[in-house]
Amino acid sequence: MNVQVLFGSIELGMIYAIMALGVFISFRTLNMPDLTVDGSFVLGAAVSAVMCTSGHPQAALGTAFLAGCIAGSCTALLHTKLKIQPLLAGILVMLGLWSVNLRVMAGKANIPLINKTTVFNLLDGTALETYATMIIPAAIIIILMLLLYYFLKTELGLVIRATGDNEQMVRALGCNTDWTILIGLAVANGLVALSGAMIAQYQSFADITMGTGMVIIGLASVIIGEVLFGIKSLMRRLIAVVLGAMLYRLVIAAAYQLGMSPNDFKLVSALIVALALSMPVIKERYQIWKKRRENHANHLGEERKNA
Repeated sequence: MNVQVLFGSIELGMIYAIMALGVFISFRTLNMPDLTVDGSFVLGAAVSAVMCTSGHPQAALGTAFLAGCIAGSCTALLHTKLKIQPLLAGILVMLGLWSVNLRVMAGKANIPLINKTTVFNLLDGTALETYATMIIPAAIIIILMLLLYYFLKTELGLVIRATGDNEQMVRALGCNTDWTILIGLAVANGLVALSGAMIAQYQSFADITMGTGMVIIGLASVIIGEVLFGIKSLMRRLIAVVLGAMLYRLVIAAAYQLGMSPNDFKLVSALIVALALSMPVIKERYQIWKKRRENHANHLGEERKNA
């Protein structure tokens, strides 16, 4: 893997890590499978592209985050107020966002941003201009990690985390879990949309199909990070999610370098997630097999001594 591909993978990994943080909130913190991600990612990209063409790349990021929050709130309201299962609620909002995204993009399936000003032009004219695509995502991901860490340590954040662990217990304590689910899904999809907004500016285009499989990428990043880097503390979990996203992009880049067809990347992602999800079972069975082997060896040793 050459240096250019390596740095490109790290840059993409940091941007996708923002989405992975959103998936972490919905999937791990709230314990809810949220398929809104595929739609809210494109929503963020669409908003970002439209605002960049109007000359407002910085404001595009904030607007995309708010748009994602609205999408996540719709999913939460369908679940909490209309009692629709969270999986189905996410699917419904994701389907609805397809039409919304086309509306945002004025009916176009693709919006190019070639020669348009983006957030990555902020360092133009400085000594750091060459490294803007590395420095800006790194700065944003560090800020987001710190904000999430302190938010999840607040009273509201602790209630959100408790809701994912045991919603009925939180209700019994007199807390409004509908409100915590709404906030959690809003923030989660806001981060996903922010990631989509940055990807659109990084790749210089927004496409209506670019959100396909984002849930798998987010889950892969979260699970890989947790398996390899641990979950002993909240900050460690957040760092693990970010590192997992970067490692995932490096794996994909390595597969591409080895000659794998881009058409197979979704299959590779699915296999990675399946392997990561099954790691606890694999470890447990390995320990059982190891223990049986040791017992068998000890039994043979005793038989030899007795003989």
